[in-house]
Amino acid sequence: MASRRSPRPKLAIRLVIGLIVLLIGIWLGGHPSWLPSPLRGAFVDRNDNPLVNQVIGLLQRDYYRPLNRNQLVNKGLAGMVASLNDPYSHYYDPSDYQGFLNQSNPHLSGIGVDVLPEPRGLRVEDVFPGSPAARAGLARGDLIIAVGGTSLASRSSMGPRLIKGRAGTRVTLTILSGSHRHVVTLVRQDLVVPVATGSIVKYHGIKLGSLSLASFTDGSGAELRAQVQKVLGEGAQGLILDLRDNPGGLLNEAVNVASIFIADGTIVSTDGRAQPRQVYVAKGNAIAPRIPMVVLVNRGTASAAEIVTGALHDRGRAKVIGTHTYGKGVFQEIEPLPNGGALDFTVGEYFTPSGHNLGGGGVKEGAGIAPDIKAVATGSSDSQLAVAEKTVAAEVR
Repeated sequence: MASRRSPRPKLAIRLVIGLIVLLIGIWLGGHPSWLPSPLRGAFVDRNDNPLVNQVIGLLQRDYYRPLNRNQLVNKGLAGMVASLNDPYSHYYDPSDYQGFLNQSNPHLSGIGVDVLPEPRGLRVEDVFPGSPAARAGLARGDLIIAVGGTSLASRSSMGPRLIKGRAGTRVTLTILSGSHRHVVTLVRQDLVVPVATGSIVKYHGIKLGSLSLASFTDGSGAELRAQVQKVLGEGAQGLILDLRDNPGGLLNEAVNVASIFIADGTIVSTDGRAQPRQVYVAKGNAIAPRIPMVVLVNRGTASAAEIVTGALHDRGRAKVIGTHTYGKGVFQEIEPLPNGGALDFTVGEYFTPSGHNLGGGGVKEGAGIAPDIKAVATGSSDSQLAVAEKTVAAEVR
């Protein structure tokens, strides 16, 4: 009687051979250049195109002057995003991203000014009380034309980076006030920039809470809530929410702000290609859901500031006073990258409670929100604020 051989030795040999093949495959996957060209495509993901690395390698090796690989990569990524023709999408290299985070952080080391770039330098838009800039006499409208020995003519974008620095260090600025040119030296300090402010103003004896919100950064909703509580505690009978020149910011903070004044229901909805439609509703615990209210806007009211304005308007919570808002109908997300930079890119559109998108289709600028009462800024006095005070005071009566 013939005996049968056990299948176990053959099975063991097959397992060993399979393991060896697997290990070779893994190694070749990490070293595709060792493979013959016909086989390379089978082991290498076609999406991992080596063309970019090849071009960078050629430039680094053969270009007539030395090149920095990181700079080439950063400029390439920036060019890729710029090709989208989307004014709201940006690639931040590691240095720029750190600057962006600092701008989003109210704890800054600097001199205490808000500035806007101009061809000749940086125009001062606001000076924070008690700051080094305020003590040195800087005022709204002044033009910073040089930092130290560096002129800002045609290079204003680098100005904020030169002005900011470690608390306790000195910075020298050349200022143009009208036709008068002078030089000041300031000592930088740690600053806490208020995002929200609130005060009581009187209109023919009626106490009104005048509230201002500069941006929608992390925690700004809580800051504004505290200011609303303060003016209500001081006897405010009506509220003015000033969102002029507020460029927007975080979507969740827009919901937080609107929830101060709207007790329930829809605040905003969003829709994106890779994201399902989502409806954001009021979070509850509104502290001022019925008190008469107006919101003050202008062309600089954009993004999250338009979301809040649209919610207050569509829900019948407040009258809108001023001029048309900016007209942005899309929102962005920020994705940090392994190199320390970040991608800030458009991921969807948003809609007011009535279903209205404020943009002009995609990333195009739209008509924005039309005011219920048009008020144009004129002269040196704040004529728009005067219209807001008159309007909300009439509702108190």
